[in-house]
Amino acid sequence: MKYSKNEVLQYVAEEDVKFIRMAFCDIYGQQKNISIMPQELEKAFEYGIAIDASAIKGFNVKVHSDLFLHPDPSTISVLPWRPEHGRVVRMFCNITYPNGEPFECDTRTVLINAVEEAKEMGLEFSFGSEMEFYLFNLNENGEKTVIPYDNAGYMDIAPDDKGENIRREICLTLEQMGIIPESSHHEEGPGQNEIDFRYSDPLTAADNAVTFKSVVKTAAARNGLYADFSPKPLLNKAGNGMHINFSVAENKKSKINNLKDDEKNIMQCVIAGILDKINDITLFLNITDESYLRFGHSKAPKYVTWSNENRSELIRIPAAFGKYKRAELRSADPMCNPYLAFALIIKAGIYGVKNNLKLPKPADFNLYLAEKEKIKDFKLLPLTLAEAKENALNSLFIKENLNENLIKNYTQD
Repeated sequence: MKYSKNEVLQYVAEEDVKFIRMAFCDIYGQQKNISIMPQELEKAFEYGIAIDASAIKGFNVKVHSDLFLHPDPSTISVLPWRPEHGRVVRMFCNITYPNGEPFECDTRTVLINAVEEAKEMGLEFSFGSEMEFYLFNLNENGEKTVIPYDNAGYMDIAPDDKGENIRREICLTLEQMGIIPESSHHEEGPGQNEIDFRYSDPLTAADNAVTFKSVVKTAAARNGLYADFSPKPLLNKAGNGMHINFSVAENKKSKINNLKDDEKNIMQCVIAGILDKINDITLFLNITDESYLRFGHSKAPKYVTWSNENRSELIRIPAAFGKYKRAELRSADPMCNPYLAFALIIKAGIYGVKNNLKLPKPADFNLYLAEKEKIKDFKLLPLTLAEAKENALNSLFIKENLNENLIKNYTQD
């Protein structure tokens, strides 16, 4: 259920809410928050809550450093791990300057604008993310180690899989917060896990991805463990991916005359646009040096290709039917900012539709086992962070779709 401002005010007054966390992200997708008391909530809705932006990584506001957080009432959620009496709730916020102008480095607003542009064209996107994570033991001082919580393998069961009860706790917590888990299992690496949840509109999906990481880290800490979402926690083991599932449909206000009544062609154009722009946007999907150690190993892609069901591809079309038909981008990792990632995928999809791009032939074979001659003509993903930065800096597509400060922060050494 999506609450209105008045419903939130009533809920806070009637349900013993004592703290409201105003949540937002820095440009790299790291969640931040400031807590306010219930008596400040009306002011927050009316005027916003001021923060010192000069202390937030990547915001680059030095002289006039005040920015304002404006809560989105539709995102209110109780934090189930906080006390039941004197409850704590959280709302995601949009960020503005004191004069009310949107802050250009607020990536949630970047995504909102991308969604609106797509809707104006007649396109309705949906997203869902699948994020992998490792569970590591803590040492005697409560500091993280690289000792996995278990040595189980892909889809193993208890007692080898020690993460079963923690995944259960995570799933039940997500349910309490209005996020519906679909499945959970042990992944390929020792101590590695995956939980998938239902797809939704782009903004809700990005909010859910940020919430998911917070819930996982909290559940791990409550069990005396550390949850690691980094792309390559263990050098010789499977990395953590963030597989981004997406679909697109044409709405009633569609202005896409050349593709009218043909959703399949729209989806093909969107996928073709993403393939065309993937090297431009990879920096924003894979933001660390170790991100590039994943590529080409343990089902992580290396080439700019697509196929049906084949997990060695950059984009695969999973076996699904009806409204569950979707495409899956497999290159991103959980360290990326989901607002920025989804926005750029939408923008690349729009580019594909506007230019009526055609899909190349599918690579219907295992790229990991293929002979060099068979794959020599395929374009490679960037192999290093430096290469990804260079691609972004030289990209007209990135310059047209992202603010100069965002680009500068992501590309500087």
